[in-house]
Amino acid sequence: MKKLLIKNARVLSPADGIDEKLDVLICDGRIEKIDKKLSAEESIDMSGKIVCPGFVDMHVHLREPGYEEKETIYTGTKAAMYGGFTAVACMANTSPVADNRATVEFIINQNEKAGFVRLFPIGSVTKGQKGEELAEIADIYAAGAAAISDDGKCIMSAEIMRRALEYNRMFPSPLIVHAEDLVLSRSGQINEGLVSTLLGLKGMPREAEDVIIARDLELMKYVSSRIHFAHLSTRRGVELVREARKQGLPVSAEVTPHHLLLTDTAVKTFDTNTKVNPPLRTLEDIEALCEGLRDGTVEVIASDHAPHTFEDKDCEYIFAPFGISGIETLVPLMLDRIVAKGVISLPEFINKISVNPARILNIPFGHIQPGQEANLTVLDLEVSGTIRVDRFHSKGHNSPFDGWNYKGRAVYSVIAGKLNKLD
Repeated sequence: MKKLLIKNARVLSPADGIDEKLDVLICDGRIEKIDKKLSAEESIDMSGKIVCPGFVDMHVHLREPGYEEKETIYTGTKAAMYGGFTAVACMANTSPVADNRATVEFIINQNEKAGFVRLFPIGSVTKGQKGEELAEIADIYAAGAAAISDDGKCIMSAEIMRRALEYNRMFPSPLIVHAEDLVLSRSGQINEGLVSTLLGLKGMPREAEDVIIARDLELMKYVSSRIHFAHLSTRRGVELVREARKQGLPVSAEVTPHHLLLTDTAVKTFDTNTKVNPPLRTLEDIEALCEGLRDGTVEVIASDHAPHTFEDKDCEYIFAPFGISGIETLVPLMLDRIVAKGVISLPEFINKISVNPARILNIPFGHIQPGQEANLTVLDLEVSGTIRVDRFHSKGHNSPFDGWNYKGRAVYSVIAGKLNKLD
């Protein structure tokens, strides 16, 4: 019987109403007891540190199978662990697409070999992510998928979207939506506005996101289903989700660190690491996203981790792929620039990076309770550092945050009872 005792930590678990200095006793991978002045043969003093329910990133791209030169399940989940996460949900845009039982099972089996964090695949809504024919959704869930999404490809057909929402009512997780009218945004590179005009780059208007959010909210209301909007980026999008939640609709949404911290003015450098989809917007949009975080409209912060090779991004802006390698920078950036600056409190941050994504995906995370598997993230709010892409564990070094300073990060994690020091 293997035991581990975490002593003298501030245990902060908002969903369980816990916020005090306690010891946590772990036995055979599960939490056995939470109390004061516990004892065990093996212990680690966590004085000055904060023990949280394990962090969950519900939007990552691990590239395998098919794009192993960009990332593998091994390297991506190792990066997740060192970023402070205990679980991730990976998107379906692999090759072959995760639109069938075999591919979903392959992803799960590969993660069992890697063994860094818990992994929950997201299956594709339509075959080949083409938006034309529903995938074998029941088979995908039976294979172990946590939810379904066509990820970076919007389902343009309202009829297909309606049928997908109807079908997904049989399952406990929402359909995850990439909201982008592909006709309005076609060939776009950055946010449509003053900066795109000055740089001579084709713009992607906010309305391309807003009209799909409005459409899909009407469809989910019509068929009584659930939706989660990925990487919300516009002021109007926040307003639409807020209005829907006030009506009692079962809708949720996430935001990424880059949409909270960067505006389209960052593109003036022509650094291809600023090229993302949805594109970086304006200060007005950032302010709306922050307000959405504060009032609960935006329930989740996720990385949208999208690793690419150096060669992928080392080209002219118009030819570069969209995406940022973000799983190792999310926690320090958010602690330093969102929590420390008072946009949201630390308990609210834990809700948005642990409790809420676990609830939305219907996975057993987000709590610190006796009997549960021991999945914990340990924070040190005083440790300082500098983001260095050459130290990433991910294969993808494509980050616009290289050289940014931070204060506060994850320093340990416990995954299924195993303690990991995150140097």
